[in-house]
Amino acid sequence: MIILPAIDIQNGQCVRLSQGDFKTVEQVAADPLETALSFQEAGAQWLHMVDLDGARLGKRVNESIFAEIVKNTQLKVELGGGIRDMETIEAYLALGIQRVVLGTAAIRNPQLVREAATLYGDRVAVGIDAMNGKVKVEGWLEDSGQDYLSLAKTMEDMGIQYLIFTDISKDGTLAGPNLEQLQAIQEAVSCKIIASGGIRNRQDIINLRNLSLYGAICGKSIYKGTLDLKEALAAAQSGPEEGGAEHD
Repeated sequence: MIILPAIDIQNGQCVRLSQGDFKTVEQVAADPLETALSFQEAGAQWLHMVDLDGARLGKRVNESIFAEIVKNTQLKVELGGGIRDMETIEAYLALGIQRVVLGTAAIRNPQLVREAATLYGDRVAVGIDAMNGKVKVEGWLEDSGQDYLSLAKTMEDMGIQYLIFTDISKDGTLAGPNLEQLQAIQEAVSCKIIASGGIRNRQDIINLRNLSLYGAICGKSIYKGTLDLKEALAAAQSGPEEGGAEHD
């Protein structure tokens, strides 16, 4: 399982939200590039980034920061937030972003998802962000009314290979990931599943790895010190241990 430390950007700063609520914004690091380099030094190969301003406004806002990190680190960058048209997808991929994440577009513009999956294959992921199993869009501000498993199957049918699943009620809470829903989505589709939201400590990484997930995004736990990134990277790679037997 791969570990993707997270950097969320708002107004050019590294921040974290709790349960997607912009009123809870908290600056967690001084400089995005320095933070990315510290993750690289710890051994990370991937970095998950979100343009929070882009998610709200539906356009590229903090592009220069993402470009700086791509240029000055060796990290593979996965980026979401406000990516809602082919022009934005192409611009970010040309910038050197390894994988773009479509969220709202998956509901609002399925044709874009189908076209992007056809053109760019594994460089396109879809983020499924749910509250009580129902998908939310527009920076988690609107309820789409669609079931998360139904959307996952639709995305798989469109050719999407990577899904990032977030239980919004867990996000930024350090309360542990929603293992039940993650197992359900893992069993419902053949896509590679990345877990996001609620991860607190090493045991959470082990529990996710034992579900045979592709990856896990860690944000607040790293910034708050409840999870050491080096330990997380090691736990993600080790064999079956506490937390139950590893699934084939």
